[in-house]
Amino acid sequence: MKNISLLGSTGSIGVQTLDVCRIHGYNIVCLTANSRVDIMEQQVREFKPDLVCMTDNKAAEELKTRISDTSAKVVSGMDGLIECAVYKGADTVLNSVVGMVGLRPTLEAIKAKKIIALANKETLVAGGHLVTNLAKEYGVSILPVDSEHSAIFQSMQCSPNPSAVKKIILTASGGPFFGKKLSELENIKPSDALKHPNWNMGAKITIDSATMMNKGLESIEAKWLFDMKNEDIEIVVHRESVVHSAVVYQDNSVIAQLSVPDMRIPIQYVLTFPERKPSPVKELSLTDYGKLTFFEPDYETFKCINVCKDAIELGGLHPAAANGANEESVKLFLNGKIKFTDIAYLNNEAMKNASDKIDFTLDDVLEADRKAREYVIEAVR
Repeated sequence: MKNISLLGSTGSIGVQTLDVCRIHGYNIVCLTANSRVDIMEQQVREFKPDLVCMTDNKAAEELKTRISDTSAKVVSGMDGLIECAVYKGADTVLNSVVGMVGLRPTLEAIKAKKIIALANKETLVAGGHLVTNLAKEYGVSILPVDSEHSAIFQSMQCSPNPSAVKKIILTASGGPFFGKKLSELENIKPSDALKHPNWNMGAKITIDSATMMNKGLESIEAKWLFDMKNEDIEIVVHRESVVHSAVVYQDNSVIAQLSVPDMRIPIQYVLTFPERKPSPVKELSLTDYGKLTFFEPDYETFKCINVCKDAIELGGLHPAAANGANEESVKLFLNGKIKFTDIAYLNNEAMKNASDKIDFTLDDVLEADRKAREYVIEAVR
């Protein structure tokens, strides 16, 4: 029996995780969210967790009143989030919170020797070797939930020897603006950028897909998950989102993971690994699709990919700065404060201003994040 602490239960990944747990009878011992009290109340009453966290203090007080007839303990803030991440009754922590807020709970869960099912890409983008070194020290497994990284992880099961891997192919949908040029994106509205062709995701991740910043961040994450060099991570635009990513081996064999675009497959795999169980997801029919297409990314139009690639090369705190700047610039775009094309510019400038410090600490990462956000806000002001 799995005992799961689910961080970010009201978001897209969280809801689909609960769907998988509902089907397989996994035990949910902790739930966390930011402020969506209505959804959280429903989840608490169905899954009966021991501990619940709302990071918004006002939401926590409201939830406490609403579920006073249950046995669930309600906590709040970052301290509450960490309490759920290290909860003694959990063996697996699935971290699906969005943004830098996910870093500290992951580090604490590793120290508590939990299995980490990671859907929060910012943990590895910003934390880098802090996270991977700590996982090695405590003997903790980090299993990827993102569809692309799960596909790579699954494809790597074909060879027990990591040195057999030549490179990885990271696929990208291309977002809603595939084929457009930079000049055509000047006056894009948030409502246009939120129309993803294949996936149903939260607003921030959907904008990241539209700018292709998400693919840049995922390339950084792949570096740390799979110990790959920047030049050995190839990004390929694949509009159908059927080939979720692939591994090229030294003999030039290419092993890929394919399925219809549904996050319940990678979520289920990370919870059942190394076993495979029946899934609620529709079986893939290649003949229904007829053909699958692949393209090189347009690096001139989607400059956010270059920001992340440069951040990897520069190392130090540059990836943390790129991530922090992006979180702030996406927020400003969604609020109508900047243009769509400003996102890449602001991210790049903030990234370049970061420190080259290699042996950084958690405080250094948090400071780099803060400075990058401040840079974006001041630049816009």
